[in-house]
Amino acid sequence: MKKKLKKMLRRFPVLRSLRLRVVLIIVFTGILPMVITAHSLLGTYEKRVISMRVSEVQTQLRAISNHLISNDFLSNPQNEVINAELEQLASIFDGRILLMNSDLKVVADTYGMSVGKSIVAENVVRCLTQDSEGSVDYNKEDSYIEVTIPVRETMSLEEESSANTAVQERVHGVLLASVSTESIEALSDALGRHTLLMETLIGLIAFVASLLISGYLVRPFDQLIDTIIDIRNGFTSQPIRGIWYTETERIAEAFNKVVGRMRQLDESRQEFVANVSHELKTPMTSMKVLADSLLSDPSTPNEMYREFLQDIDNELDRENKMIDELLNLAKMDQKRAPMNVELIDINALLEYVMKRVRPLAQARSINMTLVSERQVMAEVDETKLSMAFTNLIENAIKYNIDHGTVRVTINSDHKNFILTVEDTGIGIPEEAQSRIYERFYRVDKSRSREIGGTGLGLSITRSAVLLHKGTIEVWSEENIGTRFTVTIPLYYHGSKT
Repeated sequence: MKKKLKKMLRRFPVLRSLRLRVVLIIVFTGILPMVITAHSLLGTYEKRVISMRVSEVQTQLRAISNHLISNDFLSNPQNEVINAELEQLASIFDGRILLMNSDLKVVADTYGMSVGKSIVAENVVRCLTQDSEGSVDYNKEDSYIEVTIPVRETMSLEEESSANTAVQERVHGVLLASVSTESIEALSDALGRHTLLMETLIGLIAFVASLLISGYLVRPFDQLIDTIIDIRNGFTSQPIRGIWYTETERIAEAFNKVVGRMRQLDESRQEFVANVSHELKTPMTSMKVLADSLLSDPSTPNEMYREFLQDIDNELDRENKMIDELLNLAKMDQKRAPMNVELIDINALLEYVMKRVRPLAQARSINMTLVSERQVMAEVDETKLSMAFTNLIENAIKYNIDHGTVRVTINSDHKNFILTVEDTGIGIPEEAQSRIYERFYRVDKSRSREIGGTGLGLSITRSAVLLHKGTIEVWSEENIGTRFTVTIPLYYHGSKT
């Protein structure tokens, strides 16, 4: 059923329209309560009128019942006054009245058709009982009300053993009145027709009003769509502004951020291509100059040959390193980069990384310290994390001062482990801290080139941390030092809770 509904919505896009839903909400909330109220009032009115008619008939029949007893009409049905009262009452209520004695024989009939006949009916028989107060039967299909009341005489009896007087009632017969309800139903039908006409008129007004209101309500969305289409077609590059609603403002803000991010990515991509071209071209130009120098002078001494070839070899190593880092970065940038996750001893991994980079620190008399607050076991990709740790610790050494300090601290809580790499180096200017993860960005280009940096290390580190669903933060102050803090979950993708 759900699939069929989705298929139908895809075939008829108008059914998914916000404007249609606004129209339906306005129409139904405006018309439905009115229709329910109108029909409820009509039903209440009809019941009320029927109840009043029954009450009037019962009152009149009880009055005639007293006259019947006082004039002994059941024994002498020729009393013209009583017959006239019965005829008049039947005429007033547009119905028929029958009077039956205790033997169920008809004594009087305003239609004159059933006098002398016996009528055995449940409501009549029940009305002859001592405690009955009569009955009412409303036949809506045939448009009449049938009312029966007992013709009852009240007698006072004195008990022999005392002076107390007892009251006894005796039922002598039954009055049965059939009252027409056609006039009531005709009036109710007329009211129903008028109500239907008013409902139709109000419904049309509500429908037209809902179209106008819905058009007004969705206008900001239409403007938003038109502006987005203009931006897509390149007619404008201005951010979206002047949207009415909070919701459309939030959509516009989100869209402006997306567009800004796309422009930033496009600029970054162009800058990246330019940087790659420049970085790859620089060593190639250098090698070309060295090779041309050797080829232009056949009498070049062997020592100079060896020196130039060594320079060419160094440039090739630098270019190979840059290509390897670019390939690593490209792999990490993939949305579905494969992760070889294993349970790894993070303390042992850090000891191994520091052992590898220690010769670089010893060459400049930099003191390296590893502080293990606790033993940490985590589910990580060892290769990617080792690359990230190596880049952070190498940078702490390369951009440090001679005889400086590098302090690496590992700690954990019940969810994450926290790595801190702190140095006493040259620091990072505050305005540059937001850009240090950009590819090929260098704070000090001359020094980076001097120490062999490619400008890709921190970008690779950040990508590796993000692949582990972690975060990386930096604090730095010039000529004081830099501290990187990496936080990574102990369990990859929440594999353990």
